[in-house]
Amino acid sequence: MDDDSLYTRWEQRTEIPLFLASLLFLATYAARVLAVSMPPGWRSLCWFTLLVLWLLFATDYLVRWILSGLRFPRFARTHFLHTVVVVLPLLRPLRIVPLYDAIQHRQGAPRLSLHARVIAYASLSTLLLGFAGALAVFQQERGAPDTTMRTFGDAVWWAAATISTVGYGDITPVTAGGRAIAMGMMAGGLALLGAVTGSFSSWLLQIFSRESDRRPPEG
Repeated sequence: MDDDSLYTRWEQRTEIPLFLASLLFLATYAARVLAVSMPPGWRSLCWFTLLVLWLLFATDYLVRWILSGLRFPRFARTHFLHTVVVVLPLLRPLRIVPLYDAIQHRQGAPRLSLHARVIAYASLSTLLLGFAGALAVFQQERGAPDTTMRTFGDAVWWAAATISTVGYGDITPVTAGGRAIAMGMMAGGLALLGAVTGSFSSWLLQIFSRESDRRPPEG
């Protein structure tokens, strides 16, 4: 059996469990950030859970690299998203496309059209990115001097305004970490919204083109 088939089998078998683990990571991180009055024992348990899950993600990355048969610099370039989610495991739920492929491999042909899948992927990714970004920036901004982000609701409002590129400016990060997160969310929001609007526009053009073809010729 060649390396490509081993890599594919590993990806198909691990994608769903790892996605569930990434949701657990996100939920545990959210509990650690939002539950300020959490007892020290529970906070330590959350930290330990995050560490174990990150080691799981790192092990998956290492196995993928070995099975790929590539040198590490090339593997990191050609598997950029894998590399990003190992460094920033909070973003791992964004790997929705491989998850969908793994599910469809078990069930058969995809049930959604290409445009519907792109819109669904981008929309769900936007929600996950917004929630993760709100958690991360709230952790950085909470308690900072002169901060305007006093509650998690403020962080969610800021994340929605940032991803949608509206940018009201009523709530802005003041810490270096918060501003770095903001830059990443701006770039991610532009890409995801561009995918949604582009796919929606293409879908509308196809509909109008079909209607035009169905019309009888004039004269």
